[in-house]
Amino acid sequence: MRLPTAAEVLIARQAAGAAGIDYNAPPPVLSTLPAGSLFETWRPKIHVLPPYGQIGDPCAHYNDPQTGLFHVGFLHNGTGISAVQTNDLVHYFDVNPNGNYTIVAGGANDPLAVFDGSVIPNGVGGEPTLLYTSVSHLPIHWTLPYTRGSESQSLAVTYDGGHNFTKLDRPPVIPVPPEGVDVTAFRDPYVFQNSDLDGTVGSSPGTWYATVSGGVHGVGPGIFLYRNQGPGFVNWEYLGEWWSEPANSTWGNGDWAKIWGYNFEVGNVFSLDESGYNVDGETFVTLGVEGSYAPIVAGATSMHAMLWASGSLSIPSGGNVTFEPTMAGVLDWGASGYAAAGKFLPATSQASQKSGAPDRFISYVWLSGDFFGGAAGFPGAQQSWQSALMLPRELKKQTISNVVNNDLVSETGSWRVEESSNSCAKLETMGIKIARETYKAMTSTPSFTEPKRKLSKSGTVPFGRSPATKYFVLNAQLSFPKSARTSGIQSGFKILGSNLESTTIYYQFSNESIVIDRSNTSAAALTTPLDTATESGRLRLFDLSKKCKSGDKSKGHEGSTEHRVKHNSMEADEDHIETLDLTIVVDNSILEVYANSRFALGTWVRPWYANSTGISFFHNGVGEVLFSNMTVYDGLYDAYPDRAT
Repeated sequence: MRLPTAAEVLIARQAAGAAGIDYNAPPPVLSTLPAGSLFETWRPKIHVLPPYGQIGDPCAHYNDPQTGLFHVGFLHNGTGISAVQTNDLVHYFDVNPNGNYTIVAGGANDPLAVFDGSVIPNGVGGEPTLLYTSVSHLPIHWTLPYTRGSESQSLAVTYDGGHNFTKLDRPPVIPVPPEGVDVTAFRDPYVFQNSDLDGTVGSSPGTWYATVSGGVHGVGPGIFLYRNQGPGFVNWEYLGEWWSEPANSTWGNGDWAKIWGYNFEVGNVFSLDESGYNVDGETFVTLGVEGSYAPIVAGATSMHAMLWASGSLSIPSGGNVTFEPTMAGVLDWGASGYAAAGKFLPATSQASQKSGAPDRFISYVWLSGDFFGGAAGFPGAQQSWQSALMLPRELKKQTISNVVNNDLVSETGSWRVEESSNSCAKLETMGIKIARETYKAMTSTPSFTEPKRKLSKSGTVPFGRSPATKYFVLNAQLSFPKSARTSGIQSGFKILGSNLESTTIYYQFSNESIVIDRSNTSAAALTTPLDTATESGRLRLFDLSKKCKSGDKSKGHEGSTEHRVKHNSMEADEDHIETLDLTIVVDNSILEVYANSRFALGTWVRPWYANSTGISFFHNGVGEVLFSNMTVYDGLYDAYPDRAT
């Protein structure tokens, strides 16, 4: 696929004005508008996406040890990999002009496609080296018989700072799946270092490993593990199927980590402690899963989910090294959130040096198009771009302190009991927060506050002031009385509101979920197929007690619960329900909701009318809720200062 020139991109962006679209009038059938005319209508300002065209899986991230720049890669137009780079996790610059590719398909190993890969920063000859999936046969799907050798793992090296990855003139370094294994897939290699794994399998400290994601037909999804041998990164020893789960099984009852599916994709392995990345820390995995809630037929559309797990490593008697989860959860609850890829960002990087951040693991989640490919009738030609990467997220091991040790704690969920007594417990889970630099930039824009308010009546109450734009951050805290635990309460906010459209975000205790009601999110859905299904994700608000003295000493950053002053009269009691701490980010058509440093949900909203910027309180009239600490930061910023306007 030929990328458009910069001039063609500019012409497409100017087409919106030429089309004379009136955003104060009802929307037309969008597919009847000129090509490129909707380029700016829903385009975000601060999210990673190329200048033009379709973005796919994030992959091939790395921090360049020579420059300290962090490279964020992604599949582009289904043809190859492109990338942007950043020195602050706020502003991004195209690695190649016009978003041109850093690697494309068409070599001896990859005649048909280049799939995901990951980078060893000091690889072959000391240069950044990409281990990626080279594809020689299509189609590939977990419901189809697998053609052995269709996916292999090959090497490419950059000698020019990441502008081009040159494929090594040699066969794939991992040419085929393990012998005698009928795999569902064999792709998305991820390279990493892990002290626990070194000790478990007797490797030298600092050994590089690679996982390849897939599964086994008739058995279930899995991850295959390899160990590098020698300095050239061309010899990879197979250590076995490191992790496997029964087909379409669940973690616990499935409420907190959905289902394992039939096939794993994009597995990332990394080590975390309470501060962030630590090669000596606990082993975590993020992974995409493909499964189905319906009977399986050849060519069926998969259910996708983006999960995480943490656990222990061991070598069972007579077996190979294995990973055993001890807790699992959802990295992003959005139906379109998938294919996360992350990378170690050292304290020596430019971004971390500027912010004073420690070693971190930064992950980007792909916000795909409607139903992973665009709904039929979606105005793709008119928009001229599709999908984005969600905001960079810092992952760490998160502690939940001062928890009442009751039945809410003992369930198999996305947490684990670290300490407990007869009455109190300290829990651990994965912490998920917006990268501190990104958060600080978003909340450095003009702001206004809303006075705290207690609601008990059904309906909506407008904020005293609305954002001037569809680019804003809303921070808020919601506190509930103990009686809410068994009630039908629903409470939150309506955003992007006008008389004709709005999106409602609320928490409900009936299934312990944050709900995004998009049924009225866009008037354009009345004329054009747009996905407006309601989405939701589970978040347990635990019972907390001031009697418990287990105090979380981990450090947070801007946007975390630790750094917000609480004014909560409902916490005067010794025991109380954990406060819901919300950060809502609206970047035109992208909505991301973060809660309590351990929940994230990204989705599309696509409001049409120019005046759809209002914010209101929402309450369904059951019980009462206290809203406090509400601040709106309006305008966001331009993440692409070098791109044509």
